[in-house]
Amino acid sequence: QVELTESGGGEVQPGGSLKLSCSTSAFALDYNAIAWFRQAPGKEREFVSCITGRTIIKYAEAVKGRFTISRDNRKRMVYLQMTSLKPEDAAVYHCATQNMCSDSAPFLAWGPGTPVTVSS
Repeated sequence: QVELTESGGGEVQPGGSLKLSCSTSAFALDYNAIAWFRQAPGKEREFVSCITGRTIIKYAEAVKGRFTISRDNRKRMVYLQMTSLKPEDAAVYHCATQNMCSDSAPFLAWGPGTPVTVSS
């Protein structure tokens, strides 16, 4: 059974930083990629970033240069370091499995999410 659990969300001021963590089951790492996506109230799901076991990494244009994805296979963890946060980054962030690391590949399984609020 694939299980993913996010943590690390919270409220920050614009320009602040947060580091999100995704704890995965061993089966989740059998997939080719682990991704982060976000969903704000009333908006569609939005791809944020993905990473493969061979460290192929992709980012959405909106977060490129500000967010950094990484993974620790030994700990079965995937991280999303977010810096220079903007109000438009506010959303519930989910980690998910993909068969390929791509902004258009479907998300196959995902966790309950962790909320990020950016406000002054």
